[in-house]
Amino acid sequence: MAERNDISDLLAFIGREGHWRERLQEVVAEHLMPALEEFEIDQDGLADLLGEQWSGVLWGCGFEDFLSQRYEDGNIVDLYLKRRGWKETALNREYFAALRDGPVSLYEVSDVQPGASMVLRDLLSDAPPVTVREKSATRTLKQWDRIAVRVMAERDHHIISGALLPFRAEAVDFLLAGLRDALKLKKRDALRLTCEQLMGSAPIFTTAWLFIEIDRALTPAEPQFTNSDGDDVLFHDMRFSLTSGVTQRKVAEQLDRVRDFFPEGAKFWNWLAARKKRGSKASGGIMLDAEMEGATVLGSLELKGKTLLVTVNSAERAVKVEALIRSVAGDLLKSPLTTVRTVDQMRADQSHVGPREGADEIPPEIARQLMQDHLDKHYRETLDAPIPALGGKSPRQAVRTASGRKKVVEWLKYLENGSARPADGPIAEYDFGWIWDELGLRELRGWRA
Repeated sequence: MAERNDISDLLAFIGREGHWRERLQEVVAEHLMPALEEFEIDQDGLADLLGEQWSGVLWGCGFEDFLSQRYEDGNIVDLYLKRRGWKETALNREYFAALRDGPVSLYEVSDVQPGASMVLRDLLSDAPPVTVREKSATRTLKQWDRIAVRVMAERDHHIISGALLPFRAEAVDFLLAGLRDALKLKKRDALRLTCEQLMGSAPIFTTAWLFIEIDRALTPAEPQFTNSDGDDVLFHDMRFSLTSGVTQRKVAEQLDRVRDFFPEGAKFWNWLAARKKRGSKASGGIMLDAEMEGATVLGSLELKGKTLLVTVNSAERAVKVEALIRSVAGDLLKSPLTTVRTVDQMRADQSHVGPREGADEIPPEIARQLMQDHLDKHYRETLDAPIPALGGKSPRQAVRTASGRKKVVEWLKYLENGSARPADGPIAEYDFGWIWDELGLRELRGWRA
């Protein structure tokens, strides 16, 4: 007797029916060939490029689409159930029928309960969100992920099909553009598809996913790191030796005269921006900068022995900070010796530093709390900071309009989803709920069936 959701007997039946086997191959090819031809690779090359684990999933996308096809001589599920349905369990018969009648769609994931369930909201229809029972996928999916899959009712609950594709943000954009083009919809038209339209668009989902994933695999993007000035990040460690006879106190007195050098003790200064940057040179890369008291930390200065140590994260800031230091203490310091490190070199240096021992080692629970406190402070300041994704408005300003609220919701989902990507650690555990509450968006954070 077949197991629940076991397709082995159905596959054997298709294999014995020559014209149905050919039709299955044609539908699978419809899902795969546009991308394979565009990137000039074959199916073996696709497996090598993306990994064997995706070969079965991609074939499954075509197979599930094939089960829904109606030909002049009928549908394969109807034919199989008529001839061999007596061999299948009631659940299996229901499962095949649900695959026959259920379209693939794009869903947003929320309320993930690992190993148990998740809530899926259909982004291409006005259907209410549903809670899906699922064990394996819920162990890897995170809040606000987007997935293409078939959702099916099973007795008193919902399940998903086996062919699930996780969609990156760029794949979502590619898919939506492809659907609009295929259905001849204008950009301003609401993308709300009927079941019939979704049924006919199944290959577009696979193609959109493949185009993005193959492109990423062939040309892996190196992350571009910039600071809030838009400068490329290159860490500059500058060592100014004190000239003969000069004391630390003398240098400190002169550094205290620089308006943007804020002392933390007698021998340490933070170089802070006079005002918040608005990212006039902002790029699409990863922005590396810290904030303190509502201002950007441009660098740090510290007196150690007979040396003034200065650290900044770009060549442009190195030039500026040297000019500031020279303007007040030029005759007290020698020309600096500068070490330049990339982000990768900085990471490598940090990885070779062993854990601190004894009293200097911070207990994990304390380190975790410190990180949580830092994130609280950072995001609280961010609520009043201009955000490029919000049209240069702060989140508090943007939520005052209906269109702004939608942008803030998407921005919050992006933050929350990105933070959840690491599997463990304090960032993954961070609860963004207070931010939704603070902005009056709690009712938009989650959907339940």
